[in-house]
Amino acid sequence: MTMMTPSPLEQQQEDEEMLVPHQELSTADAAQPMEVVAQTEPTNTAESQAPEDPQTSRFTWTIENFTRVSGKKHYSDVFVVGGFKWRVLIFPKGNNVDHLSMYLDVADSGNLPYGWSRYAQFSLAIVNQIHQKYTARKDTQHQFNARESDWGFTSFMPLSELYDPSRGYLVNDTVVVEAEVAVRKMIDYWTYDSKKETGYVGLKNQGATCYMNSLLQTLYHIPYFRKAVYHMPTTENDMPSGSIPLALQSLFYKLQYSDNSVATKELTKSFGWDTYDSFMQHDVQELNRVLCEKLEDKMKGTVVEGTIEQLFEGHHINYIECINVDYKSNRKESFYDLQLDVKGCRDVYASFDKYVEVERLEGDNKYQAEQHGLQDARKGVLFLDFPPVLQLQLKRFEYDYMRDTMVKINDRYEFPLQLDLDKDDGKYLTPDADRSIRNLYTLHSVLVHSGGVHGGHYYAFIRPTLSDQWYKFDDERVTKEDTKKALEEQYGGEEELPQVNPGFNNTPFKFTKYSNAYMLVYIRESDKEKIMCNVDEKDIAEHLRIRLKKEQEEKEHKKKEKAEAHLYTIIKVARDEDLKEQIGKNIYFDLVDHEKVRNFRIQKQLPFNSFKEEVAKEYGIPVQSQRFWLWAKRQNHTYRPNRPLAPHEEAQSVGQLREVSNKAHNAELKLFLEVELGLDLRPIRPPEKSKEDILLFFKLYNPEKEELRFVGRLFVKALGKPSDILTKLNEMAGFSPNEEIELYEEIKFEPNVMCEHIDKKLSFRSSQLEDGDIISFQKPSIPGGDTQVRYKDVPSFLEYVHNRQVVHFRCLEKPKEEEFCLELSKLHTYDDVVERVARQLGLDDPSKVRLTSHNCYSQQPKPQPIRYRGVEHLLDMLVHYNQTSDILYYEVLDIPLPELQCLKTLKVAFHHATKDEHQAFEE
Repeated sequence: MTMMTPSPLEQQQEDEEMLVPHQELSTADAAQPMEVVAQTEPTNTAESQAPEDPQTSRFTWTIENFTRVSGKKHYSDVFVVGGFKWRVLIFPKGNNVDHLSMYLDVADSGNLPYGWSRYAQFSLAIVNQIHQKYTARKDTQHQFNARESDWGFTSFMPLSELYDPSRGYLVNDTVVVEAEVAVRKMIDYWTYDSKKETGYVGLKNQGATCYMNSLLQTLYHIPYFRKAVYHMPTTENDMPSGSIPLALQSLFYKLQYSDNSVATKELTKSFGWDTYDSFMQHDVQELNRVLCEKLEDKMKGTVVEGTIEQLFEGHHINYIECINVDYKSNRKESFYDLQLDVKGCRDVYASFDKYVEVERLEGDNKYQAEQHGLQDARKGVLFLDFPPVLQLQLKRFEYDYMRDTMVKINDRYEFPLQLDLDKDDGKYLTPDADRSIRNLYTLHSVLVHSGGVHGGHYYAFIRPTLSDQWYKFDDERVTKEDTKKALEEQYGGEEELPQVNPGFNNTPFKFTKYSNAYMLVYIRESDKEKIMCNVDEKDIAEHLRIRLKKEQEEKEHKKKEKAEAHLYTIIKVARDEDLKEQIGKNIYFDLVDHEKVRNFRIQKQLPFNSFKEEVAKEYGIPVQSQRFWLWAKRQNHTYRPNRPLAPHEEAQSVGQLREVSNKAHNAELKLFLEVELGLDLRPIRPPEKSKEDILLFFKLYNPEKEELRFVGRLFVKALGKPSDILTKLNEMAGFSPNEEIELYEEIKFEPNVMCEHIDKKLSFRSSQLEDGDIISFQKPSIPGGDTQVRYKDVPSFLEYVHNRQVVHFRCLEKPKEEEFCLELSKLHTYDDVVERVARQLGLDDPSKVRLTSHNCYSQQPKPQPIRYRGVEHLLDMLVHYNQTSDILYYEVLDIPLPELQCLKTLKVAFHHATKDEHQAFEE
């Protein structure tokens, strides 16, 4: 996605609720937890500030003998604010930095109930004991909870400044710390029911999607837009994850009729976002434009064609007017939203004044007018018309050239409840604009960003019916709010909290508001009735109602199952048929993948014999013909059928048997069903098993076909020898009775394959074979035979399977498109891999192939390619941290890679002799 102007939020790579800056940026002004822990779940800001003033207190901590403080951490005494216990935590020598580290800490966090949280605005200061005005003070705000019970500044001030006696912070080995804390009241997040309290439900946060949630809630609460989305043609064969219209219809339907918060995963999948993209901070304005463009395209040729333009599209005229000659140039442009300056503007009207401000083109900046040459001119913008729904993007983020970084503008910026764009005789409009349309707007929603430029949280204040009642949509939670909270408290700027002891001439506690509006949505008064229309079930396609009703029923069913889960257990039953179906296809090692066998959900109180009747109904195997074996996990991490169930065990309940067999509270019960067939292929009673009988499983390997398959199982005598059963094995394999065969025991496959040759003259017991063991056999390989095979025996074949890797290759210029795939070995060398790729591409010189590894988290190529012979094996190319990818990117070079790597980068700079211009090129 591209934009005409760079988006400040494209830089954001962190989870939005953590105000922790990138390491390469300055941390001086960013509040952060004492220890930064990566969050895998979104943290919901739980503050819902009461309209009354917060409870505020100032605490002074005098630390004597400061340089003698022992230990890495040092806590203050406990003080109470808002009925809560607090303390200050400092690291006198820094928390792994060369700065003093200082935090506000919840003193009794270890004793608080599960799910506790509290919200506070606070400042921390090191008092300058020589010059009060140089006191070092920083302020922030935070939602404290069990995971983040302390918050503050890791780099509060340089240790060199603190310990310098001339600076005034350390005087007579004494340091004075001040903390001012304002605690606001909260709603109990854990018991709060949004639908019950407000009639509306929220949207679940996928990790960093609160910016999207605030926008979706805003669009949903424009009823005309919602009705148009419902009327977009979709069918019952569409899948929400592949159709933006259907995903949006589904989302809006659930917001309208669900009792609980709604997930957005289907919608983000329809955008083409994978999991990683959902955890990326995207730009709201960009998302709004892309979403509207896609919907606009999908609406073409339907009954709702043109809806997006009708709602959101306005037009302005870019003009250039010569001063001294009669020449004027006009260009009409459309807009769906307007970007207004915040910096240097006190309110929305000042931003519009700046938007239409006339620029003079004169001197070296004269305008080249057709047939008139260079002329003095006036350049500006005026509006031809405004849309019914006016979206204003406030430019809260800008690039600071002095600091070479993005910064957030937290200046105070006011916006009215009623916006009159016809003021001052329509000074924002062109002379030929339609003056019969009254451009008086009422505020519908305020989208808010709370935090800094490199992280933060988003939520929205919305008037769904344009009444006096505002609602705050904060991810999953919706709360009622007053007008002051929705407007004045989102202006930004500084907030001055009440003084603790006014009579003592204390400095007021001023707190910079990091929560402020960044997007406003106004609705034109004359279009209000049309836009704020009724939307009911008849506006929703029947197939959509049926689909979503079915989804709701399935959800309720799963919810019921979950509530009753403690009454049931899962029994997984593997049979000979499963082994035949899976071995050589889905698996090669072991006997079966238990995730792909038949599951039975059985009540724990049910007698096991009753379960056998269920099996009889399922498979048509009489109860008396069933014998079940328990699987056991061995020390080498393989699973094998261990022993058959005893009669007294089958008399127990399913729950009792599960507990005995697994010795774990919630483990599943895994069983192997042994069934013997008579001459007529009907199930018969299994033979009695003595202590001398061993149950072995057999696989057959064909070197020519490179095929391994399950051929059956046998009971053998412990003191018997493999030579005793060769005739039977030949029969199972379809060989002649006297065929010579070699036997191997499959022992384990992780981390390395262990498959050992079996001496046919030794007894099974001497070979340490026991119940559940696996023997693979084959015809012996013939050295120098006519048929050439790649893997002559079972061990070499299993070694190949263990290291086999299908790699999907993509052209680096088209990183989303798969070009071809190759079956390789993880042990292949760098040269082996590029040679195979060159052969696939028809290249004579493999050294012209350059490979780049895949980043499993970003789903993109890594920034640096693989150097020539820079890795030993294919596995090294595929491993990314603790994950293994199956994707590699390739590019074909004009010269061999070793030669390219020897070239040096040369930067050439040009300076224009007459103009103060610079240009630079790299070769």
